[in-house]
Amino acid sequence: MDQLLINLLNGLASGLLLFMLSAGLTLIFSMMGVLNFAHASFYMLGAYAAYVLAGWLGFWPALLLAPLAVGALGALFERTALRRVHKFGHVPELLITFGLSYVILELVQLVFGRTSVPFSPPPALQGSAFTLVQGAAQGLTLVWGDASPAQCAAAACSKFPLTRAFMMVVALAMLVGLWALLTRSRIGLVIQAALTHPEMAEALGHNVPRVLMLVFGSGCALAALAGVIGGITFVTEPAMAAIVGSIIFVVVVVGGVGSLAGAFVASLLIGLIQTLPLTVDASLATLAQRAGLAVTPATPGYPLLKLSLAQVAPILPYLLMVLILIFRPKGLFGTRDD
Repeated sequence: MDQLLINLLNGLASGLLLFMLSAGLTLIFSMMGVLNFAHASFYMLGAYAAYVLAGWLGFWPALLLAPLAVGALGALFERTALRRVHKFGHVPELLITFGLSYVILELVQLVFGRTSVPFSPPPALQGSAFTLVQGAAQGLTLVWGDASPAQCAAAACSKFPLTRAFMMVVALAMLVGLWALLTRSRIGLVIQAALTHPEMAEALGHNVPRVLMLVFGSGCALAALAGVIGGITFVTEPAMAAIVGSIIFVVVVVGGVGSLAGAFVASLLIGLIQTLPLTVDASLATLAQRAGLAVTPATPGYPLLKLSLAQVAPILPYLLMVLILIFRPKGLFGTRDD
């Protein structure tokens, strides 16, 4: 039971990190119709920028300044490069963002090398948020923080790291902030007006190209914020962009391209799909044997039947995306046709 609860929380934490990433991508697409292939690269850039700034100023200032710096770089890219190809259609936009991802990767490798950098969490985020102690006599006990060595010596202890708890808090705060910004503020009204009626918004005196630039920069800043937290929680290395690069597009497709609510639901769903099966060793062969069917190496399809759920867990989100594209191409909450 304790391991199930920890896996459930790990899945929710991973899903919320995916939401932090996919929220920026969804915001950019819903406003500009651009699928930013370099979005995961801005995630990586946020982690490295925070690593550098943390060495100078400390982690907490870096947590604020790194997303702002990466967001400014994103806005500069939109102003100087992306805007120039926007009039030529979606293919040039995809190509230029795809090329930017390789440029960022090569620059990071030139400056920091191909191995990981020692970007550790600050003392306030080290340790455990709580520990579940599973004992034969006292049952399941919740201990805030780290349990004592004596407690863990007499029982099984499952710890939930503070960094993952911090990740969940920041992601939920981001969700509330985006909702309030887009629905309860004048800036949000201008953004929505520029999305649905750009000519009318421009006629009312609003600079629509500047709004689009700020939206693109804000989306990159959200990705960088996720990179800062992901960097201290997992590992800061050049491969971190490739690790999340494909899965965030799965989140956007499953949730519905352009839907923030869909991105949130799909992120949680995929986070759980990726995490919960990792502790399940059962396979189709196991189920068949429990049902009284004989499964041997001579059985047709045996190499597939013997694969455990934990082994196929990495491909489950992609199978879900295929099913969504077949039965509901717009996604769970999608409304756009393009």
